[in-house]
Amino acid sequence: MKPTYLLTAALLVMMVSSCCKGNKQKTRDSAIVEEPAMNTLSIEEKSEGWQLLFNGKTTEGWRDFNEKEISGWEVSEGCLVGMGLGGDIGGDIVSVKKYENFILKWEWKLGPNGNSGVLYHVAEGEKYKAPYETGPEYQLIEDDDFRNADGSKYELEEWQKTAADYAMYIPNDEKEVNTRDWNSSKIVFREDKVEYWLNGKKVVEFVPWSEDWNQRRNSEKWDAYPDYGLTKKGHISLQDHGSKVWFRNIKIKEL
Repeated sequence: MKPTYLLTAALLVMMVSSCCKGNKQKTRDSAIVEEPAMNTLSIEEKSEGWQLLFNGKTTEGWRDFNEKEISGWEVSEGCLVGMGLGGDIGGDIVSVKKYENFILKWEWKLGPNGNSGVLYHVAEGEKYKAPYETGPEYQLIEDDDFRNADGSKYELEEWQKTAADYAMYIPNDEKEVNTRDWNSSKIVFREDKVEYWLNGKKVVEFVPWSEDWNQRRNSEKWDAYPDYGLTKKGHISLQDHGSKVWFRNIKIKEL
């Protein structure tokens, strides 16, 4: 191979390597800028008031629901991983800090027969056994092939599927998801409007504590949980419902 070809080949290798790393991109004026690394905040995000809820290295900022320590979760390859040891009660973790109005963003994927969720405005105390007794839930679940313990297929209701406001509001037709691959989600909570986003598209919108919201809340689903949805400031919770789940790039901006 001639020297010219060798140089060209070397340049191509360098270009491909740079693209694979995904840490640089060209702007319109051809300036090279660094993309934010995983589980970090860009300069712009910092100036806008965003905060990390997971630093990619430790479980700092999280603990078990109603406890002081954390268990059943680990950090692996920059992800906060629920190990699938939880169930209907137990396994869920909560943020140390409480939040009221906010924008919450995160990336996630599920393991086989995945079942998880992200809850907010969660209250703690001896009277509560699980976060879902008080906190609304952005549902994460294996939509198309969820199974019972005996292996038989479980037919999910629309209000049980991914990106639903669990048992309250169902996603619209904009929803696109692949639970075994990485997905991005966002919750925007304001007292006048709540939005759930999935992979860049708004899929749920509702007004909290409105007449419509109260009619749904007062349906049979929440009869056993009289404090559901009433807390206006509380913890963020990540759910381990008996299957592995991965989270990364968890960020919040208080409004």
